[in-house]
Amino acid sequence: MRKKTASMRNARLKPNPAGWRGQVESACARQGLQLTALRQQVLAILAESSGPLGAYAIIDRLSRLEGKPIAPPTVYRTLEFFLEHGFVYKIESRNAYAPCEHIGHAHHGALLLCEKCGRSDEIEDVKLDRLLQEAAARAGFEPHRQMVELVGLCRDCAP
Repeated sequence: MRKKTASMRNARLKPNPAGWRGQVESACARQGLQLTALRQQVLAILAESSGPLGAYAIIDRLSRLEGKPIAPPTVYRTLEFFLEHGFVYKIESRNAYAPCEHIGHAHHGALLLCEKCGRSDEIEDVKLDRLLQEAAARAGFEPHRQMVELVGLCRDCAP
């Protein structure tokens, strides 16, 4: 099964930032999680972005909005909060974060990353997850988080 993240769809397929943002806000309310002013600002920046963002891109946007420098650790803590609760996923190879359309689940799938247009699709596959978990167990390894990244060309960019 293939799942596209809301913020990663091609420009032709307009993402629904209000929908993802609303889902995160509802999930926080249900779980009793506090959405501080900083978390709300980062949430808005991620929701409005057309692609994955690195922490420093978020810091730069926050600094411009606030008209003052923003301390990187505060943004990293906020991103960690979103990651921990399944609201975003991290593209390790790009050190970037993107909204997860299916919030609240553990990200144990694979990301398909287009090296031409930057598109990112998330694949959830129970068999792949099980294979990776079993291989890790055989090696005596206990994973805390997993994300496989496949880099290539998406269907729109492939020749």
